[in-house]
Amino acid sequence: MLFNSFPFAFFFLVVFFLYWIIGRKKAMVQNTILLLSSYFFYAWWSWKFLFLLVFSTTLVYFLALQIEKQTNKQIKKILVNSGIVFIVGLLFIFKYYNFFIQSFVALLAQFSIHVGDKSLNLILPIGISFYSFRLISYLLDVYNGKYTPTQNWANFSTYVSFFPSILSGPIDRANLLLPQLEEPRVFNQTMAADGIRQFMWGLFKKVVIADILGTFTDMVFNNFQAYPGSILLIAAFLYTIQIYTDFSGYSDMAIGVGKLLGLNITRNFEFPFFAQNIAEFWRKWHMSLTSWLTDYVFTPLAIKFRDYGKTGLAMAIVINFTICGIWHGANWTYVLFGFLHGLYFIPLIIKGTLNKKRKPSGNKFLPSITDFYKMLSLFVLVMFTFIVFRANAIPDVFQILAKIFSKSILTRPHDIVPHITYLLILLTFIFEWIYRDKDYGFKLDNMNRPMRLILYYLVIFSIIHFTGSATNQFIYVKF
Repeated sequence: MLFNSFPFAFFFLVVFFLYWIIGRKKAMVQNTILLLSSYFFYAWWSWKFLFLLVFSTTLVYFLALQIEKQTNKQIKKILVNSGIVFIVGLLFIFKYYNFFIQSFVALLAQFSIHVGDKSLNLILPIGISFYSFRLISYLLDVYNGKYTPTQNWANFSTYVSFFPSILSGPIDRANLLLPQLEEPRVFNQTMAADGIRQFMWGLFKKVVIADILGTFTDMVFNNFQAYPGSILLIAAFLYTIQIYTDFSGYSDMAIGVGKLLGLNITRNFEFPFFAQNIAEFWRKWHMSLTSWLTDYVFTPLAIKFRDYGKTGLAMAIVINFTICGIWHGANWTYVLFGFLHGLYFIPLIIKGTLNKKRKPSGNKFLPSITDFYKMLSLFVLVMFTFIVFRANAIPDVFQILAKIFSKSILTRPHDIVPHITYLLILLTFIFEWIYRDKDYGFKLDNMNRPMRLILYYLVIFSIIHFTGSATNQFIYVKF
């Protein structure tokens, strides 16, 4: 059930009216409606894996309660480790088992050692990477005394399975969403209007830009041998825009749905292509994942390696981002993607500017020349890692790069997307630049009403016009 589909529109209208009419000012009723709706939403994709979600949630719920009650530190440690091993084990079996087995078999074949196919016929449960991280962070926060576990199974289950964000995030923490679920929500017209606007902006980015670009980038990357370097370079640029508008579009829609239900969920993007270095980029890109990895992977590693100075810091960052790459999927391209991003941090570590934050200068409409150069340079660096991310295999990466850096880069490219798409991309980034101090790029609060209405109509018209012309799954759903 895609956000940009009629089944979801019907589903959400039913949920919305039940939630605000039947559940008005009653937290228990509101949460029951949300939980049943979330389970229905998940079952729409795969009812078989709904049982896995419910079981994992229930196990962690009871483990957290036992961890809180225990006074014996050793038993507490056994409980939390047992929960983490179980969740990570499920993630490994469903997402990574076949990958590692096939890689190992291929490695043995290089030494003329041939073994049979030991892979399993498994289907990846959707959203497992996202809800697994919620469960792990909850256990660790309870164990470390940062959060008192809830006594209400329904509230906890609603937090884990909350339908706007279970498939592709954001990865909410318990201390943000659970306190909101424990209090009755009262309909707020201003918040709801803002939610509609943010959902509309996300839908625009998905339908009008990401889906159109996806048709052409898939065509090029799936048959890259047939295209010259010039086309491949354009496809790399377009894919970078596609994955941003697709994923940030999903996040905007999820946050918008949350606001319509009176709930604030984690912001996931903060205009990352206006960043001027890689550290700033990751503070603005997939922010909920970056924050999660920082707290539960990087910080423990940095403490462990602190005696090694900058070398230890570099090791912690490279390991952290390699894990970030692996989290995305069972393919060596994702591992390399994460590893490269970790390497990009090393110059900042050497210069001591890792944590330096700086807002873009220039006026409201244009950045300074220096800032624009830094943004453009960073975009190019990131774009080349997204070639790795998009490629089907490591050898494909080298072949694509070889063609880009060959004489064929001088070949005159033919049009691979409609010209209007480039204009729409430009307008999207103009809006995001103008409203870069806001939550999202279409927060037109201060604009006069006539101009605001004109823009609303244009966006709605664009969405209607392009809907169905190229409908693609959200990229991050498969992770």
